[in-house]
Amino acid sequence: MATVSLAAASPLTSTPRGIAAPAPRTAFLSLRLGGVTAMRFAGLAAASQPVERRAAAAVAMAKREQDLEEIRAMTTEQLEEEVVDLKGELFLLRLKRSARQEFKNSEFGRMRKRIARMLTVKREREIEQGINKRLSRKLDRKWKQSIVVRPPPSLRENKEE
Repeated sequence: MATVSLAAASPLTSTPRGIAAPAPRTAFLSLRLGGVTAMRFAGLAAASQPVERRAAAAVAMAKREQDLEEIRAMTTEQLEEEVVDLKGELFLLRLKRSARQEFKNSEFGRMRKRIARMLTVKREREIEQGINKRLSRKLDRKWKQSIVVRPPPSLRENKEE
């Protein structure tokens, strides 16, 4: 097994091939092959990525596509209702965090991304209708003023029980 190193070696130190020497401390982002992983090189890191990890990424991407298909199947009114509900859930999650109650931290990103996807689909539909950005913002302002405040679905379920 050959050891390859791109880090600058000192001419004063020399080690036999069979013995691994510690890498010298330099400003160069070293690449050492031969028992140690390649660091900070995007191309090499992707090539050495385990198959399971790539498979998991493919599954996540397929799930995201399925989620987008569900969102695109909704009407604009349903999208708006869902956005209001998700924003209410996000508000409850922030309250739980501030009150130091138990919550899943990953839910923040998941909800924000779902809201963003829904608003993106809504804007795509506006573009198809020929609504420019200025008019879209005006309509969005009207829509936000017309929202009736109500408890999010999870809170409604808790009250029913």
